[in-house]
Amino acid sequence: MPEKFGAPERAALMVLMLENRKLLNTELKDQVRLAKAGREKLNEAGLIHTDNTVTPMVHEITDEGISWCLSDLVSGDLPPRSTSHARATFGLLKKFVLHHQERGDLVEVFRSRDLESLIRSVYEDLAVEPQDWIRLARIRPRLNGADKGEVDVALVKMMKTGTVHFAPESNTKVLTAEDHAAALRVGSEDLHLVAMEES
Repeated sequence: MPEKFGAPERAALMVLMLENRKLLNTELKDQVRLAKAGREKLNEAGLIHTDNTVTPMVHEITDEGISWCLSDLVSGDLPPRSTSHARATFGLLKKFVLHHQERGDLVEVFRSRDLESLIRSVYEDLAVEPQDWIRLARIRPRLNGADKGEVDVALVKMMKTGTVHFAPESNTKVLTAEDHAAALRVGSEDLHLVAMEES
């Protein structure tokens, strides 16, 4: 049985798990009110990580937090006065969790993201400033083993939005074997660098 938390803490954990990304405090507040005491309790338990060195602060669920949520879905109590629809939905979620628990891929299910979102997230982690040029050779290894062809399709789709830009490395002498392997081929040109506008 997971440690008990109040409804706001449970709701905050579920929101962070479903969003599966770093969430600004203002974004979290749009969905649930998490008091300072509750936030500190979740951080102390290792279920979320809050960066309060920035304004607004940023929250992110940990793998332990996801595991807690899933345990809570299986063995936690429904809120008082839950509707019949809520009870049925809760029962369905319990079946889903138990099924993936048996397969051993629960955390992966909730950590998975669509490829475009994952590419953008990796880019944002690597970029020092907005629209920074980043080598594709630095991005591809961090895409959870996604197939190169699948990534190429996603990159071309992103390029067509007009907010994601690609360029060849002008100094070919600095290109490594990894750069050549990671290049995006468009027409007869190999593109090694990507810059993304803020979404």
